[in-house]
Amino acid sequence: MNILILGGGGREHALAWAIAESPKCDRLHAAPGNPGIAELATCVDLDIEDGAAVAAYAAAHDIGFVVIGPEAPLAAGVADTLRAAGLLVFGPGREAARLEASKSFTKQICDACGAPTAAWARFTAEAPALDYLQRTGAPVVVKADGLAAGKGVTVAMDLGTAQDAVRAIFAGAFGDAGAEVVIEEFMEGEEASFFVLCDGTDILPIGTAQDHKRARDGDAGPNTGGMGAYTPAPVMTPEVTRAALERIVQPTLAEMARRGTPYQGVLYVGLMIRDGQPRLVEYNVRFGDPECQVLMMRLGAQALDAMLACAEGNLAGASLNWAPDHAITVVMAAPGYPGSYPRGQRIGGVAAAAKGDPQVRIFHAGTAEADGALVSAGGRVLSVTARGATLREARERAYAAVAAIDWPEAHWRTDIGWRALARDE
Repeated sequence: MNILILGGGGREHALAWAIAESPKCDRLHAAPGNPGIAELATCVDLDIEDGAAVAAYAAAHDIGFVVIGPEAPLAAGVADTLRAAGLLVFGPGREAARLEASKSFTKQICDACGAPTAAWARFTAEAPALDYLQRTGAPVVVKADGLAAGKGVTVAMDLGTAQDAVRAIFAGAFGDAGAEVVIEEFMEGEEASFFVLCDGTDILPIGTAQDHKRARDGDAGPNTGGMGAYTPAPVMTPEVTRAALERIVQPTLAEMARRGTPYQGVLYVGLMIRDGQPRLVEYNVRFGDPECQVLMMRLGAQALDAMLACAEGNLAGASLNWAPDHAITVVMAAPGYPGSYPRGQRIGGVAAAAKGDPQVRIFHAGTAEADGALVSAGGRVLSVTARGATLREARERAYAAVAAIDWPEAHWRTDIGWRALARDE
């Protein structure tokens, strides 16, 4: 089977690596891909939000399966266009993708099905939002309603920060994503990510992880797209997992089906857990980045079998074989990220850093080639990922690989996995 992956970040490199491990994959294509993906696939310059262009490329290259990585083409309805063209697709259609594309839509779904989440209010203008904040005070969470590449959320511990976030969103800081603002109750607890495959009817849990959103050690600094992650998440005990499925995931999927927009793809369930009780923080309609890197590291080739079963509507008989191990990824970022940052910095030693160790993979997130050299081309640039029998072992492997990469300007967190490791002390 020839397979096309849409996207060009660390998530898509991890997906490409796992898919390429499967004997079911004959030829792998990626649009646009990146230098790391290019080692596994034919990369093509294609507008991945243009469903007709993607369908035409798939027809011309005998593509049998399309895996949509990022959220933008899903929100644009690319999955709908491809399915209408007779292609097998991994990813929800436009209406189902509103679970990520609109924060207020997700809140309405939760209200309709009784899924526990934070209290909320939606605003289409700045003045009423500021009045609401004056009445409620802080802490609160301020969100741009639409897609903002993971950067439209402010956890405001004081009123001034909340007010500044509202003003910035309505001033256009996040473009069209900020046409509306959602203000939520601040939830205390431990955050975790739960990933579930859905084929419109049946579900298959596909792993748990914890991300590190803050830029600096000790969970300090501004929010980022994610500076590292590990799997599994110890806080996701069997009891918490069961509660999340029964009280949040299954009611949501039933409500989506009732509305005539059944969900098909991976559902990223962001949870806040307190006293063993999960509440929904947010849904995403694709694998997280960098959570995907650690999940794929442990799943390997069987990830393709699971995604195919999801796309074919055959999850009822699907299962996963999990080794009793752990995986961790450390993001190496450009200086200044998540603010402004330079591009074009030379990076050396990436291949040597893995040392041919099958337990270590370095996924490219924001790289390019210039004059025969690997250079930085984004904010989050490399996801250095490792497996181990224990989280501590995986962590040591990952940080040893980070230290071997020649990129003196890079910055990264040195404490990825700290919360899970602290449980063992």
